[in-house]
Formats: sequence, structure tokens, C-alpha cells
Amino acid sequence: MKRVKELDIFKRIREIREFEFGVFYFFKGGIIISEINEGVLFKWENAEKVMSAAQDIFGMEIPIIYIANRINSYYVVPSSWVMFYKNRNELAYCAGVGQTKGSFASVVLERIFFKNFIAHFQDLDDALLWALDKSNAINQPTEE
Repeated sequence: MKRVKELDIFKRIREIREFEFGVFYFFKGGIIISEINEGVLFKWENAEKVMSAAQDIFGMEIPIIYIANRINSYYVVPSSWVMFYKNRNELAYCAGVGQTKGSFASVVLERIFFKNFIAHFQDLDDALLWALDKSNAINQPTEE
């Protein structure tokens, strides 16, 4: 599977944040791509750190588009989505990239708790094109 550092758009990255549980790449337009470390149990406390970083980088006005690049095997506590929403966090769009049955099963399980649609891609380039399209649509300046 392709890593974020292999993307053509990598040179246009805004910021990289490394946490003990994974690396998060912040791109212009509110796009965040994660690469969670092998074997991590990703839970609310981890998401809270990422959302805090997103607010520092993007502010509160730019909608977040999140892509989980599942290059490693890890686990998400699906019920953490409940805490995510209780703390008034919001994702405009969400996607998972993975080529294994496990990555697809994780997306299916997370859909139970996530309020919006979660897209699933087998290729990171396709997910990024989708995210750029969504970002362009929601971040268009309105004509007055």
C-alpha cells in the first residue's frame, strides 16, 4: 500500500504531527490523513489529541475531511465515536483506505457509530482525489 510520503501532493503538506499512536498529515483545505501505528488501540483520548491539533492548524471554521490510511493493522474503539460527538467534534467527511478484509470490516463497524457516511477506498490516490473534490466543494467562497 502507498504511504502519504509517496503522494505527489506531499510537497504541498501544511504540517505533520507525530503522536505515540501514529502520524497525521495536515493538508490545505482541512484534509487530514492518518497512518496509525501497528497494533494500536485507537480510542477517544487519541482522537481528542488529533482534533486539538486540527483546531490549532486549521482553526474552527474549516470543515475537516479525514482519511485513515490503514497501512498497519490496528483497532478502533467504535464507541469512541459517541465521545467524539458528545464533545462537539465534527467531521465533514471520513474515509478509510485499505486492501484487507479487516480494514473493510472496521469501516463497516465504525459506520454503526459514525453519524455520516464513511467512504472506503483501496487506493490512497483515489481517496485523496475524493477528499480534494469534497474540500473544493465545501471551501468555495460564496458570491454575494
